[in-house]
Amino acid sequence: MKTIDPFSWPHHASRLFYDQSNFDIRCEWGLPGIRLVGNSADVLIIVDALSFSTCVDVAVSSGARIFPYRWNDDRAREYAVQVNAELAVPRGRAGWFSLSPASMRNAGEGSRIVLPSPNGSELTMQADAPGRVVLTGCFRNAQAVAKYAAARGGNIAVIPAGERWPDGTLRPAVEDLAAAGAIIADLPGTKSPEASSAVAVWDFAKNDIGAFLKSCASGRELIERGFAEDVAIAGEINVGRAVSVFHDRAYIRVDAMR
Repeated sequence: MKTIDPFSWPHHASRLFYDQSNFDIRCEWGLPGIRLVGNSADVLIIVDALSFSTCVDVAVSSGARIFPYRWNDDRAREYAVQVNAELAVPRGRAGWFSLSPASMRNAGEGSRIVLPSPNGSELTMQADAPGRVVLTGCFRNAQAVAKYAAARGGNIAVIPAGERWPDGTLRPAVEDLAAAGAIIADLPGTKSPEASSAVAVWDFAKNDIGAFLKSCASGRELIERGFAEDVAIAGEINVGRAVSVFHDRAYIRVDAMR
């Protein structure tokens, strides 16, 4: 059987079946989600709870600027020089910023950090478009993000990032769906079935978010690698009012009241 690329279909076909345009609040996975439900959205929220979105929230809450970048190689080093920022290193190197929320506790006012990530960073770059508000959200700032987003548009797309299988294909990650649901639960407007399903996962997870994150595949992986603190930080629910808004190539802090 011939495989059909859905992004090559006529626009009316993809819109009819997949873009959730009959609803104010939409939810779909990863890069396909940005293309299918995000293109018509006023606000797009990227959710990568373990750990990109949580890293951004921890750093930005302290006044840092986070520059997302897809690749972690010589291109990233050159980009860090261009934007006068420090390049994050692979997780686990003490004293350095990395894709570890615990490391971002060392960030402060004026810190400028390039944060490579194959999920959250890549989706940010794909989501950015003129006139669109791009945010990243997690458990720590779910209510603040929802409040800020609701004030800026009636059509909101929430994109759980997911992870990657060894062959590079998207692996739906339940922690991202739960964090998306935590945000969606506080958004006004009609919700697509996909968005409502995310809220249902959140309603289950919030009964014991610590156990939920420790038990999911991504959480178990991080704990086994020695990063239990990162999982604990990711599970801190609504601890701050900062919203991470993508502006001029970086995530910056904006208060939810603005």
